[in-house]
Amino acid sequence: MVDEERLQRLAAEHGTPLFVVDHAEIRKNYATFKKYLPRVQAYYAVKANPDPGIVRTLYEAGASFDVASWAEFQIVYELIKDMPPKERQDWIWDKIIYANPIKANETLRLLDPYKPLVTYDNVAEIGKIRKYAPHAGLVLRLRVPNTGSMVELSSKFGASPGEAVDLIQAAFDAGLTVEGLSFHVGSQCTNFENYIQALNMAAAVFEEAWSRGRKEVRILDIGGGFPVPYDDTVRPFAELAAKLNAEFDRLFPKNMEILAEPGRFMVATAATLVAEVIGKAVRDGKQCYYINDGIYHTYSGVLFDHCRYRVKAFRKGPTKICAVFGPTCDGLDTVSLAEELPDLDLGDLVYSENIGAYSHASSTYFNGFPPAKVVHINR
Repeated sequence: MVDEERLQRLAAEHGTPLFVVDHAEIRKNYATFKKYLPRVQAYYAVKANPDPGIVRTLYEAGASFDVASWAEFQIVYELIKDMPPKERQDWIWDKIIYANPIKANETLRLLDPYKPLVTYDNVAEIGKIRKYAPHAGLVLRLRVPNTGSMVELSSKFGASPGEAVDLIQAAFDAGLTVEGLSFHVGSQCTNFENYIQALNMAAAVFEEAWSRGRKEVRILDIGGGFPVPYDDTVRPFAELAAKLNAEFDRLFPKNMEILAEPGRFMVATAATLVAEVIGKAVRDGKQCYYINDGIYHTYSGVLFDHCRYRVKAFRKGPTKICAVFGPTCDGLDTVSLAEELPDLDLGDLVYSENIGAYSHASSTYFNGFPPAKVVHINR
């Protein structure tokens, strides 16, 4: 973590609210992922934090990219646009997957010249891809258990295993090429059994597809969900990786191409927010603090990501249970009702660690308050 003294210096220099991104931590997280999952190519989920500086650091470290919109595709494309056309096109095929199963026709039309991998999970999408992006490679997304994950995704996306091979055949019948299968066990998945069940389901679908002669279906995309150590209760990534590696060796041939879509894992621990106390009051006997960042800004993950970020004070002293509110006039703008904080004065600074994923990416300008300023360190 960035030390408190440096955070305070940065806040004095740049003002608050301030979103401090530590690129040394991003590089460390990428190296950890590769160390424990050497067979897996990491396709960073750009939606977790689309800051171009973060994307560049991961690109330079060797990452590929999972995008879910044309705008995200363009962020990645900016990094490679100066390559010769053929090299650029080959790079996109290997380095970008458009992992949103539902795509607008115009998006497909824009993607087609680049021949990326795209996911699908239904018959209607096959028709759209055939018409607007016939040069894309397809990856069928399976619906798998999301039990125990912080953010559940299976109710919105994924074909049932029973219909999977028919959907693969339907795509081939339409003149398209299916490259592989994908799944997502849910974001911040602390139930490792989800991955084991999903891998076994995928293995069964591969076997059936191969038995029907579709040997070209050779990519396995295990999605994201890799848990971040927000607190001591989260089981270590190394434990999950050991289970995954054992299942890879047991279920799939050595030449299987395996990729994943880590987003939170790469950036959650790489950012810290610094905010200022702009108001204080006692309400119903509880000390309440108002800070200049909130639910509509960097703390958006409290609402959208079901995540709790501890609010810490630089000031030391005896603590008590306090409420922390954001700066807008909306009662929903409640960061926490139970933070252990000392007695703070107006103008004092507070901070929240591990706030790099699904936070600043969801910030708005609601009530006229702009998102936090971003500062990059250790580039």
